[in-house]
Amino acid sequence: MIHIDYQVELVSGESIELPTLEQCESWVAASLMQDWASGEVEMVIRIVEENESQTLNRDYRGKDCPTNVLSFPFENPPGLLELEEELPYLGDLIICAPVVAREAAEQHKPIIAHWAHMIVHGCLHLQGYDHMNDAEAEEMEALETEILTGLGFDSPYQPIEE
Repeated sequence: MIHIDYQVELVSGESIELPTLEQCESWVAASLMQDWASGEVEMVIRIVEENESQTLNRDYRGKDCPTNVLSFPFENPPGLLELEEELPYLGDLIICAPVVAREAAEQHKPIIAHWAHMIVHGCLHLQGYDHMNDAEAEEMEALETEILTGLGFDSPYQPIEE
């Protein structure tokens, strides 16, 4: 069972197509690996403006610019681990709607496909996947492609057609 606290914090007048909670749930479910796939999962997906994304990116990653998705994995407190109990909390995804919309347009892809990619990408980060070196990047990109094509989307890494 997947429980998503879906928060939309958009105040600008700009109209951006957003995914539904149901779409997010299906994309999260498809991206769950290992122990997460069979149990209860709780997480936050927060859709934000550029200023919030930039502040979080600066404060937590040292990069003073908005970014498409930020992932904050949850770590169970040591006391629970010692009791052999764990909370079913995966973590938080912060996704910047204007950046997602801009990237989708630049990459000539449907915005809903890019939303799916950002959520799958972020969920993989929450589960410990990364792309800090070539081997990690290849593994993560292959997983993303497999998940997204399984959901009926094109590979997010195919060349951009102008």
